[in-house]
Amino acid sequence: MKLRKRGRIVVHIILLLGLIIVVFPFIWMLLTSFKTHAEAVQVPPCIFPKHLNLEGYTKIFTELPFLQVYCNTIISTIVTVVAQVVLCSMAGYAFGRLEFPGKNVIFLLILSVLMVPGQIFLVPQYLIIMHMGLLDTIAALFLPNLFSAFGTFLLRQFFMSLPKELEEAAVLDGCNQFQTFGKIMLPLAKPGIVSLVIFTAKFAWNDFMWPLIVNTSLDKTILGPALSALQGQYTNDYTGQMAGAVLSVIPIVILFFIFQKQFIEGVAQAGIKG
Repeated sequence: MKLRKRGRIVVHIILLLGLIIVVFPFIWMLLTSFKTHAEAVQVPPCIFPKHLNLEGYTKIFTELPFLQVYCNTIISTIVTVVAQVVLCSMAGYAFGRLEFPGKNVIFLLILSVLMVPGQIFLVPQYLIIMHMGLLDTIAALFLPNLFSAFGTFLLRQFFMSLPKELEEAAVLDGCNQFQTFGKIMLPLAKPGIVSLVIFTAKFAWNDFMWPLIVNTSLDKTILGPALSALQGQYTNDYTGQMAGAVLSVIPIVILFFIFQKQFIEGVAQAGIKG
């Protein structure tokens, strides 16, 4: 009993240390956003601000088109999420439930995209967007992300886990293939769709490299590249960057707390079937 109790204490200590390591950067970000510039760069580091300083929050609204950038980020994220849910659910259903020639080969080709570093696609994607005349536009932010191999794989696993009797019952009730997909199978894949929504929203909201390359105007980009503009050649505006980071993570945190049950359920089911 004593050994079991000691083992439990050790596990709790390790979990507590892990929690501190994970949460500490967010706490530091929040505290730094309320510091003065002198406190932010002070050595040894100053943990708590002496006064509640809002200079960082003021700067991001005066030195950046922050509201426009925020709107761009929301638009880009919503369009990306909706497009991926529609396209990936249809592709996942086709690969998971339908039979057609070359299905496995095509699916393996789509999966192979996951094994290629995303940076390799930057140049061809840039050239395509340039020839379409969409450089420095809002559409350029989300066009390359409307479909994903990961989303197709994730939803295929959910559709494969559903019993075949549901489809047979739908056919007996007179449903065609599209009605079976939309009215029977799609609602049952809700945990997987919620997981895809959260993964996609997080990726689209935090995307940095592609928006930085394709859009050079501050009022046409999203939060990540816009906040990087506060980084100068010789000095960094740490308080402004941290204030912007605090405001930028709020929607993602709210989204997670609203859908955390479905998210955990979806990830668990995907892991079991994967």
